[in-house]
Amino acid sequence: MESSSFENIRASRVEGTEVYNPSGEHLGQIDDLVIGKRDGEVKYAIMSFGGFLGIGEEYHPMPWNTLTFNPEKGGYVVNMTKEQLRDAPHYGRKAEPDWADPAYGRRINDYYGIPPFV
Repeated sequence: MESSSFENIRASRVEGTEVYNPSGEHLGQIDDLVIGKRDGEVKYAIMSFGGFLGIGEEYHPMPWNTLTFNPEKGGYVVNMTKEQLRDAPHYGRKAEPDWADPAYGRRINDYYGIPPFV
């Protein structure tokens, strides 16, 4: 079966998928997705990073289009180092951001060099 560039996957299958950088270093895994209420498009993947058994874990929202699925790895690749990821916008388990605040989305997109969502 030939793979097309337009494929679909259930969100529940994306959650838990590992994330790597181009050198193959494991960065974390997809914890959740943020979807636009009006257009239904995935805006951000929230990657869990660091911590142990959920303690000290941080959540890093990254624009969905910064991730590329790599079938050989069975996960997503993002062009970042661990150091760049540590400096990226993030939050803790008990500090969920206000996703309705456009300024928060702009801050994320600015960090990743992605134009704001319209």
